[in-house]
Amino acid sequence: MVASTLQTLSNSIPGFTPRLGPHPGNHKGHAAPFANSSVAAFEQLIADYLPLEQSQRVRRAYYYSEQAHYGQTRRSGEPYVTHPLAVASILARMHMDAQSLMAALLHDVIEDTGVSKDDIGAQFGKEVAELVDGVSKLTHVEFDSVELRQAENFQKMTLAMAKDIRVILVKLADRLHNMRTLGVLNREKIKRIASETLDIYAPIAMRLGMNEVRMEFEDLGLKALYPMRARRLEAARRAARGNRTHLIDQIRSQLSQTLVREGLHATVAGREKHLFSIYKKMKAKRKGFSEVMDIFAFRLLVDSVDDCYRALGMVHSLYKPVPGEFKDYIAIPKANGYQSLHTVLKGMHGVPIEIQIRTHEMEDMANNGIAAHWLYKSEETGASMSHTRAREWVQGLLEMQQRAGDSLEFIENVKIDLFPDEVYVFSPRGDILELPKGACAIDFAYAVHSDIGNHCVAARVAKQLVPLSEPLESGVTVEIVTSPSGRPSPSWLNWVVTARARTHIRHFLKDQRREDSLGLGRNLLDRALMAKQSRLSAIDDDTLKAALAAMGKVDMDSLLIDVALGNTLPHIAVAHLTSKQEDSAVSGEIATLGIRGTEGMGVTYAKCCCPLPGDAIQGYLGQEKGLMVHRDSCRNLAELREQPDRLISLHWDESIERSYPAAVRVQAENRRGMIALLATRLSAIGLNIDRIATQNKDVEFTFVDLELQVTSRTHLARVMKRLRTVDGVLKVVRSTRR
Repeated sequence: MVASTLQTLSNSIPGFTPRLGPHPGNHKGHAAPFANSSVAAFEQLIADYLPLEQSQRVRRAYYYSEQAHYGQTRRSGEPYVTHPLAVASILARMHMDAQSLMAALLHDVIEDTGVSKDDIGAQFGKEVAELVDGVSKLTHVEFDSVELRQAENFQKMTLAMAKDIRVILVKLADRLHNMRTLGVLNREKIKRIASETLDIYAPIAMRLGMNEVRMEFEDLGLKALYPMRARRLEAARRAARGNRTHLIDQIRSQLSQTLVREGLHATVAGREKHLFSIYKKMKAKRKGFSEVMDIFAFRLLVDSVDDCYRALGMVHSLYKPVPGEFKDYIAIPKANGYQSLHTVLKGMHGVPIEIQIRTHEMEDMANNGIAAHWLYKSEETGASMSHTRAREWVQGLLEMQQRAGDSLEFIENVKIDLFPDEVYVFSPRGDILELPKGACAIDFAYAVHSDIGNHCVAARVAKQLVPLSEPLESGVTVEIVTSPSGRPSPSWLNWVVTARARTHIRHFLKDQRREDSLGLGRNLLDRALMAKQSRLSAIDDDTLKAALAAMGKVDMDSLLIDVALGNTLPHIAVAHLTSKQEDSAVSGEIATLGIRGTEGMGVTYAKCCCPLPGDAIQGYLGQEKGLMVHRDSCRNLAELREQPDRLISLHWDESIERSYPAAVRVQAENRRGMIALLATRLSAIGLNIDRIATQNKDVEFTFVDLELQVTSRTHLARVMKRLRTVDGVLKVVRSTRR
């Protein structure tokens, strides 16, 4: 019968001659049994739900594909046409429309044969040709574990999915059959395809509500990546199933009897966790197999939504519900259209029982998702909520494609929808990086390379400068601005969310703090030794060793670090170092420490008084805090003078090139545009404004607090003079930061 059908249908395909014998290059007899069994099974599948005319067109597409792939074989040695037929069979079991089945049968024709898109359009219509072309574009991209390739493929996939959702359904079926037949590939390729499936295709199947496909993807991916773990889990699951059979039968019997007694027609079925779900839960919660498998799960299928709630009341009267474990996904469906009632009960012997209650239509939607009710059919009345939700999601994709300014904007929206717990951002080169939700530009910089993170000074998102602490959104392009003098700040640890960034920042700060502390400690000791007419370089080795031993220090570095951090006061260290030291011929120098602004993390500048070059300054050596620089007139310094041993005489070095924060208070007329006028005047002289705050004293006057970046006290005086010339400014004084 198959041969006669082939002869009849192939007559309508110009230029094609039917070949029923084995394919050249194949082992003898491969094609014949395939044609007689698999094709017949496929014909039966489509005959069960497609009209005769559509069935004929689908059959015709098969023979076209068989002829186009003539002579080609898979790695297993089977005729290549076995693959498109298997893909179409997967979709046929979901009752997909005829055009999808034809596209599945022809999805490799453009890529692997001399047939063009126009040829397919002429034979089967433009819509089928577009579907085949869409799938071909996806298949054309090979994944080589390169992030850029993965990004390009993901872009094409989402764009094709938005144009016609059936493209991704054909692609999912194609990937499912490939996953089922991974065994003939080498180990490296198996791992690559399996990882890709778990990372991309399984989440898409879940978003489309195709639960059965998603679970098979995950189980096959687990078996491919971790074959030994999968075998052990499968064996443990079989053993557990056997041990629990009696108790499961008892619970099922009680549920069935209760429903029948109340006159409710329902199907009660046991629901078993799939392997990947068990594995993921064991790994995430660090639990043993027995702890994960301690819940009995059942599914109740009823005829209507009203029956769902009636069944819920019945099971709650049979077993005690667990508080807080009831979820109503019928009234509030999930984003992918999934609907069901979930509840957890305490069953016999205190065993938890998880029950899902849904209609047969909801079950179909839960398993096959969008494929369960094909959305391109004519409009139906009284469509289910799950159907409506799925329809809205696909329509949203189509609208996003039409309104998106570019492909990146569209992909951003799709990825946010698909992966709500992650953000996917692009580098200027087009590489895609996956980061946790809430990640900032610093996380991105360290994800690219640790050196980029360590020298990051600014970030551009969509070509606009943004704060380094600002959380990133999916789909944006991030450009990191680096500087040779840039280095991490301790405040970054408050912003980053990735372990990689946190680890690198801490490592850098630890090393940098050590280097800064060594330099500062050496300067502090030298300054203290000069008061004794000595220098650190003049201390002989024997004296140095004796002093270190007396102070309990391992080496000179540990002493210098402790001095810099304030854990060992300089004059204490000097007393040990000079106890047996003759006065050297070092001439007396000014025993003050010069501040250049390049001391690093060992020196900080007090926010209470904002010292500037040109101010008289003093330092306070706080324990574990290093050297804090204050203005000599600072009120807080008066309290610190009670600990004279920790006060250090300081002076500004002559060569200072960096800028420092300075606080200025401006009293001005309370009129419109005054702040803008001040900002414009400061910007005109090239000054950076870190902060602006206003405080209204009365209707007539207002106070504007400015935090500026200046290089010296003289520079600040010039800035204040310029501000006094602004019309409406009454008074300008130097203040402290609030």
